Amino acid sequence: MTNNCLNCNQEILGKFCSNCSQAASTHRFSLHHVIQHDFIHGIFHFDKGFFYTIKELFTRPGHSIREYVQGKRVKHFNYFSTIILLLAIGYFLKKWTNFDASYFYDDKKEIEGVLKVLKDYAKITIFLHIPIVSLLSYFLFKKSKQNYTENLVLNSYLLCGTLVISFILVICMIFSDNENFLVFVNYFLTVLTCLYVSIFYYQYFSAFDLKKSQLIIRVIIISILYLITKQATNNILNIIGLKYFH
Repeated sequence: MTNNCLNCNQEILGKFCSNCSQAASTHRFSLHHVIQHDFIHGIFHFDKGFFYTIKELFTRPGHSIREYVQGKRVKHFNYFSTIILLLAIGYFLKKWTNFDASYFYDDKKEIEGVLKVLKDYAKITIFLHIPIVSLLSYFLFKKSKQNYTENLVLNSYLLCGTLVISFILVICMIFSDNENFLVFVNYFLTVLTCLYVSIFYYQYFSAFDLKKSQLIIRVIIISILYLITKQATNNILNIIGLKYFH
């Protein structure tokens, strides 16, 4: 057994390489190692990270993400990875749907362009409203002393929560093609999303030096601006899609 790191060839004195941090126990792959370590560890690590983050986003959304921003990051799944994974889940769920989402709109051109853009650039367009919303929350809650980057992170996790909520409609679309029922679900989820956004911001910024009345007013304002910004982004994408995508 070598005393040198297999990654950088540095001499190892403890359990980890002092140069690159690779474990001293690293060895050649074997079937036993793959099953016992990589497969099982991968599942449980994923469970503790991804599912823990999703659970926290719906039990104590603002509080847990504030703690993450302030340094408690071991248990949480990375916000960027969470978004990408949720997009992948959403993509596969939509493959099973029996209902065209454009039915929710009287004028199909309201969403036709957006769908064209999302078809090829969903992973990019999903983030477009985040920098704008983060700038708005940064100025509205400047007393919290959260910098712009921290606002980017908290709003990215907020996006994760809203994406999960949107899955409810997609799942309903898999099992039903009843237009009236799905329209009702769509309206219900719109209200639920508005409520979720407000709760998220209220919890996150409740720990900072803001009077309750000031906090509530700012939460209402940022929640409205969040929805307006997202809708405005979709409108712009729709115009671009109709004009430049075929």
